[in-house]
Amino acid sequence: QVQLVESGGGLVQAGGSLRLSCAASGRTFRNSGMGWFRQAPGKERECVAAINWSGGSTYYAESVKGRFTISRDNAKNTVYLQMNSLKPEDTAVYYCAVRPWLDVAQDPKQYAYWGQGTQVTVSS
Repeated sequence: QVQLVESGGGLVQAGGSLRLSCAASGRTFRNSGMGWFRQAPGKERECVAAINWSGGSTYYAESVKGRFTISRDNAKNTVYLQMNSLKPEDTAVYYCAVRPWLDVAQDPKQYAYWGQGTQVTVSS
């Protein structure tokens, strides 16, 4: 069993920054790829960033490249999403997820466990 708890969401003005954290419990974290997803009202859940087990390989959606950075600390069982230059269109509920394989993936169907989500609201 893996439990994921996100934190760090909130309300920020356009151009501001937030850092999301996802603390994981369970023995699979170190051997697992991780991802950050977001879902806005009326839209499908999309992968914004993903990272492999070691942190050596990452994926970013085109819409966040150069602004968001995903990282992980396996000693702390935590994955982070640093979000800079935030835009109103980044407003969504952000979820972290873990998959039972080592590598990077974008498809939500390849992730087995999900956090409860944290709201990010960017005002214009």
